Amino acid sequence: MAKSFLVVRIKGQADCPYWATTTMTLLKLDKKYRATIIQNNDSALGMLRKIQHYVAWQEIDTETVKELLDKKARKSGYKKITNDDITSIGFKTIDELASSLADGKTTMSKLKPMKPWFALSPPRHGFKRSTKKLYGQKGILGHNKELNVMIKNMM
Repeated sequence: MAKSFLVVRIKGQADCPYWATTTMTLLKLDKKYRATIIQNNDSALGMLRKIQHYVAWQEIDTETVKELLDKKARKSGYKKITNDDITSIGFKTIDELASSLADGKTTMSKLKPMKPWFALSPPRHGFKRSTKKLYGQKGILGHNKELNVMIKNMM
């Protein structure tokens, strides 16, 4: 079983009920196309199932985490992170940070100079499936097994 999930908010803020907005705020998914990495535990899985009609998630591997950190990780002032920032967090390299996030040893909210989310763009060439249906119903929402391909188009 995977140690961490990559969660991406697909739907926007309009017509979103208060309970879903609150849950997504707790997961640091305030805006459309924001992504975050959360640990795989029962409470997080319950939160994901509660908002499955607004987000997509998948188990994450180290290579995808490293690519997200390289391209989309930001610190305050919306500046890119540097090697000095990574060493100030307590990791030697970006590879060590990526493996720690993928294995669930640390969370995005504990890495203080970094923002706890990644701001992604809409996917190049659009979505290949419906954004209004779950993955099992030929959509992209919920537990999506093809999210890595979509994330690469969003970076």
